Amino acid sequence: MKKEVLLAIVAFFLISTTVVYAIEENNKIITISKESVDITGDGKADDILLRGVAYEDEDSYLKEIFVEVAASNEKNYKIPLESGARAGLKLADLNHDGLKDVFVTVETGGSGGIILNYLYTLKDFVITDLTVPEPLEMDAHFLNGYKAEIVVKATGKSYLFNLKDRKKYYKKIGLYVKGKLNEPTELMVNAFSSMELVPLNDGKLGLKGIQRVAGIANADTIAYVESTWAHVDGKWKMIGINVLQHRDN
Repeated sequence: MKKEVLLAIVAFFLISTTVVYAIEENNKIITISKESVDITGDGKADDILLRGVAYEDEDSYLKEIFVEVAASNEKNYKIPLESGARAGLKLADLNHDGLKDVFVTVETGGSGGIILNYLYTLKDFVITDLTVPEPLEMDAHFLNGYKAEIVVKATGKSYLFNLKDRKKYYKKIGLYVKGKLNEPTELMVNAFSSMELVPLNDGKLGLKGIQRVAGIANADTIAYVESTWAHVDGKWKMIGINVLQHRDN
């Protein structure tokens, strides 16, 4: 092999190695939280870490988020999640099998204030997705006379809202003309903006999610729909609902 060719190969290898190393250095891995609890069921503590990879010049958004479990069987388990602005981890027995599950919320960082929710069990060292409740489907729209209606499809119950306090604004943007809708207009039904652990009447833990329903923009909040959920026979069951009208201070 000619000397020039050999030098070129060596140079290419060194450059490639340098690039890979630089990428690894730029992937700033941070630990958001850490817990030590038996989540596998062998009676020994496992280390559960919520971690993220931040952009090189920005700590406010995580391009990767994942759960890392250093289990008592000396094996590591990784659960990849969606990227987001913030993330939080809680351990709680939500499927009621006597072991704590891994519950993670990820804030997307968008104007809608949407969060992503994850729930996993590692019983017997097997990662199982327990899923979370799906957002409620609603038929929501403006009505004549500066009103709005929300119908929750799961229950069929309807909720009416008086929006006359926004009359001046809605007239200005042309949504209403002399009290009548300029054209049929639906409300914006968002996914969950919050999901948290709540105690149920039987002493077990469940989840409560909050969805925001807005008018012509996310800032035009009309109502919040709260739904409470219990994990029953391997699936989520809604056991309560509360619809609250939003009032500007």
